[in-house]
Amino acid sequence: MSTPEVTSFTELALSAPVQKAVSIVGYEQPSPIQAATIPHLLNGDDLLGVAQTGTGKTAAFALPLLSRIDLKKNSPQVLVLAPTRELAIQVAEAFKTYASQMKGFHVLPIYGGQDMSGQLRQLKRGAHVVVGTPGRVMDHLRRGSLNLDGLTGLVLDEADEMLRMGFIDDVEWILEHTPPKRQVALFSATMPKPIRKVADRYLSDPKEVRIATDATTAPRIEQRYLIVNGFDRKLDAITRILEADDFDAMIIFVRTKTATAELAEKLEARGYSASALNGDMNQALRERTINRLKKKQLDIIVATDVAARGIDVERVSHVLNFDIPYDPEAYVHRIGRTGRAGREGKAILFVAPREKRLLHTIEKSTRQTILPMDLPSGSEVSNKRIQSFKELLTETLANQSLDFFHDILAGYSVEHDRSSEDIACALAYLIQKDKPLQVADAPQPKRRRETEKPNNRESEGRRTSERRPERTREKSPRTASKSDDLNMVKYRIEVGRNDDVKPGDIVGAISNEAGIDGGAIGHIKLHDEYSTVDLPAGMPKEILHHLRKVRICNLPTQIKLDNGDGASDSTGAKPSAKKRKPKADAKKTGAKASKGKGEVKAKKRKPA
Repeated sequence: MSTPEVTSFTELALSAPVQKAVSIVGYEQPSPIQAATIPHLLNGDDLLGVAQTGTGKTAAFALPLLSRIDLKKNSPQVLVLAPTRELAIQVAEAFKTYASQMKGFHVLPIYGGQDMSGQLRQLKRGAHVVVGTPGRVMDHLRRGSLNLDGLTGLVLDEADEMLRMGFIDDVEWILEHTPPKRQVALFSATMPKPIRKVADRYLSDPKEVRIATDATTAPRIEQRYLIVNGFDRKLDAITRILEADDFDAMIIFVRTKTATAELAEKLEARGYSASALNGDMNQALRERTINRLKKKQLDIIVATDVAARGIDVERVSHVLNFDIPYDPEAYVHRIGRTGRAGREGKAILFVAPREKRLLHTIEKSTRQTILPMDLPSGSEVSNKRIQSFKELLTETLANQSLDFFHDILAGYSVEHDRSSEDIACALAYLIQKDKPLQVADAPQPKRRRETEKPNNRESEGRRTSERRPERTREKSPRTASKSDDLNMVKYRIEVGRNDDVKPGDIVGAISNEAGIDGGAIGHIKLHDEYSTVDLPAGMPKEILHHLRKVRICNLPTQIKLDNGDGASDSTGAKPSAKKRKPKADAKKTGAKASKGKGEVKAKKRKPA
């Protein structure tokens, strides 16, 4: 649908109080999603909006819905469902801002991890708009503390993210408990089949708005990648980047909750103001961490995708992907945390040698080339340290009384016949011993890429066994609870015990061919004729297609989603039984090989 020609908010039929609030905030021209959406929602139409994060979706639904609020009714008239607590808080704050000129207006965010008694008291007092996560909204509906009889508007914000996080059934349950005549607006960055089914079932003749983008990542974000492998090498690389690249604030993304705490501790030990942000932290602590970042009391946050959802901090100048995401959309959401409010941003992606396939998938999805980068050289880091050292000297000379030390060093110079310069150099050496001003160049990853050596081996089993020591080293506590940290999906592969397959063979084949770190491969269960393996959700179709061709113990995996133990193919036969039959026949025919060849030649000559 084409975007209406709207050049000013004054052209939209928003209520007078909302128009005044928009003017106070300083908005002048609506974004494309706002210009296309607001007229339909003001008209009372259901709406299906497809647009990327950062396009102004919140104002697109909040402004028209606020214009239709009846302040005399003190019961929920609008319900907004959001996938995360952070996003629920952000949306609630936006409603409060846009309703600043509406006297007596109340908005209430409700989410897990927050005191239930406080929410119950506020719901009893009344709220015109409720913004909540699906789980906590369901809790209140079951308790009877949230009454939706007077609901006139319902918004599903970031529906694809709610699907990815497993909330879609909860969303449908909530929709079934809303009045039949209510306006529904569904917003999603993509439109997978399950979301389309929800729209078809619960939206009434919706108007569809699609905002096309030239690229899924903002052009003002500089994107680069670095080939680096292993936790310790990545940590050293981060340290170099932090020292050589000027940054205001940074968000570092990792895959697991345990890795957030470990990496934050390592960075703090190296002198950086860093803190973890993950789903295991209570809400008060998470909010305090984000506020510290806003107030410049904290410079680095190490976060998981879910925990960082909805963070909007203008001073975030850098996003660093410590672990490459398996889902290209997750990459887009991650780097969207920088380059906010029209500022320039930088996004750095760490890629292990065997993860290059994931890098190419992200580039294909975002339609942008991510440029390679080199680690800052030793001389670059040295220059930065020397500059900081000189600035410290200048500040000390300008602000400190040094007479006492001058007398001591003058006496030392006479007693030992050493010049002032020699003494100053000795003192400088002592000061910088723990953080030397001279930094050597880092070894290039190519020279130490042990994981690539076995690629020339012919045997998959040998390749697996040679890689196992590295995988064992990396299975530290940060990857021990991988099933809890990652959203996993069960797949079936058509090789099993009867094929002499071991779990290590499966791990080796998948990690080598799909670029998935061994620590991120979940539970493996061997059956006689097939096996199941848990893999991270959201893997691109290209990788799954490639995995179907991968051979384990010289047999094709034929990987597919698991539909239950013992599932058979369309013929009713066990797939593994069919594929082993030719293998068994081959063992019988050592003496008949020449005869077989002769028969084939005869058959070829006959038609000629």
